Amino acid sequence: MHSPDYKYNQSLGDAHESVDTTSKTKGWRKIFSFIGPAYLVSVGYMDPGNWATDIAGGSKYGYTLIWVLLASNMMALLLQSFSARLGIVRRRDLAQANREAYPKKINFILWVLAEIAIAATDLAEVLGMAIGIQLLFGLPLIFGVSITVLDTFLLLYLQKLGIRKIEAFIIALIGIIGVCFLINIIIAQPSINEIIKGFIPSLPDAKMLYQQKGLISTLPKETALYLAIGMIGATVMPHNLYLHSALIQTRKINRTNKGIREALKWSLIDSTIALNIAFLINAAILILAATVFFNTGRTDVGEIKQAHTLLSPVLGKSIASTLFAIALIASGQSSTITGTLSGQIVMEGYLRIRINPLMRRLITRLIAIIPAIIFILSTGEDKIDSLLIFSQVILSIQLGFAVIPLIHFVSEKKKMKEFAIKSYVKIIAWLMATLLIILNIKMISGSLITYWTTADNWFIKLLIIITCLFFLWLLFYIILFPLIKKGHQSASINMHHDVHDLKDLNIPNYRKVAVALDFSQKDAQIISTAIGQGGKEKQYIFIHIVESATAKIHGDQTADYETENDKEQLDRIVTQMMEKGFVVKGILGFKETANEIIRIVREENADLLIIGAHGHKGIKDFIYGTTINKVRHELEIPVFIVKA
Repeated sequence: MHSPDYKYNQSLGDAHESVDTTSKTKGWRKIFSFIGPAYLVSVGYMDPGNWATDIAGGSKYGYTLIWVLLASNMMALLLQSFSARLGIVRRRDLAQANREAYPKKINFILWVLAEIAIAATDLAEVLGMAIGIQLLFGLPLIFGVSITVLDTFLLLYLQKLGIRKIEAFIIALIGIIGVCFLINIIIAQPSINEIIKGFIPSLPDAKMLYQQKGLISTLPKETALYLAIGMIGATVMPHNLYLHSALIQTRKINRTNKGIREALKWSLIDSTIALNIAFLINAAILILAATVFFNTGRTDVGEIKQAHTLLSPVLGKSIASTLFAIALIASGQSSTITGTLSGQIVMEGYLRIRINPLMRRLITRLIAIIPAIIFILSTGEDKIDSLLIFSQVILSIQLGFAVIPLIHFVSEKKKMKEFAIKSYVKIIAWLMATLLIILNIKMISGSLITYWTTADNWFIKLLIIITCLFFLWLLFYIILFPLIKKGHQSASINMHHDVHDLKDLNIPNYRKVAVALDFSQKDAQIISTAIGQGGKEKQYIFIHIVESATAKIHGDQTADYETENDKEQLDRIVTQMMEKGFVVKGILGFKETANEIIRIVREENADLLIIGAHGHKGIKDFIYGTTINKVRHELEIPVFIVKA
């Protein structure tokens, strides 16, 4: 049996175990109950950040780097199966598992890195959507970036509808992307034989490859390696590992060994289908670039906008560029939803903090929008693809700090028991992690070396050295700590602190009860509630705030009709209560309602405030105000809210 707040303490608490897979239904219904989480994860592997590397790879090296996408997809599939295994078996997302395994200070660093990676992901999605909007409607890029803040409200609406509706929306967007590229591929008519050859691993010599096409190469040989590293770095994204380990827990499963094995099987099938769709879309982008640009001698195409501009003239179909832009918008929109969910997961998992979903989304989006706007204003729109590439470099830095703990967790027999990964899988996983880390270090070090040789600022150079040493130390720490830790006390992942002994309760004795009246029909119920809390022996402070325009200007010096009328009504109510034997005092307030209630309650030293709820919400809050929220946050005493 679980504690009453078990569900609330779990990852994505509102959606936790909201999809029941334990029913006795069979066939497609049973299958569809499991299908979904991996599709939300898969969009991260085809977001706008991947497009630039795919386009550059296809235009510069034709079909020869398709195998890199396939290798990246296989790596992603293995890591996502680990992520799902962690969520299914241990019922932890990656952030929660880290909180339990590592010391507090290390977890704080890992949280900061995860948030930076999510912001970098969101930056790529913002830029992708903005470019798509510009290409489709001709709006300036800075307008497109600003417009992307509106998808905050779309996500909030989808979250209210439930996790299945979010999954359906994402699958629909993936379908749009797939159809757009399928049509463009059909129009382009690529060579099937050349595509098949692209699955053979090789790092082509640019000079030799270009000579075969009758072209002149100015690219160094190692460019293919760096491009391959970039494609892997853009594909295997760290925030998706946090995401999948949480999303898989939206499925309610039988907690028997058989039920867990069934969930593991179906999650693997779900991941295989979803990630292979992502691979096909990435491959389609590369193949399209190879067919349209490389085969026609346009090997200089490496930017999204450049590719869009040239598609229609080369293919001779105006719809080609339009479909490209639509797919780009769908890609950015789908990815931004999963990025927000990842942000929620890492904050709750590492820090045990839940904040308003709207605030969380706005913060994430503004962190992405503000740098994008500054960059566009300072450098112009022409260099926007360099900002996209920079976002992928940031993701590369974070990758090892997500992959290494994940491998540790799914290898731990004490907690995973019979569901721990096999020895040969563990060896493959560590070799893959080593390869990913080495490739990413090589890509980052290449950029740093270029800067080092050209920069004269020794302070920046010193900062680079310190930063590199810090990251290397952190990398070795998270590798070794789970292997050598002794006496480390696991931190709690619960969102709430444990309930203490309830034997010694401090029952309050309210001497003065403040009652806020608005002279409406619900005043009688509010007064009755106040008497029920205080009884006949207590003192009551009846408060009414005059809200006329004159009162807001002149305060207690006001002598208009509304003020005089309100005073008479308050005196009448006080008199009636005193006749019933109650000790009552009436006070009029002026100017701003919430501030006046707070002031009077404090001046009268009241122990409890009784206030009526106005009953409106949404847009009416902006029109009529939100007095109760402000009052209850400002006052230190209990506030009893009466919904009449």
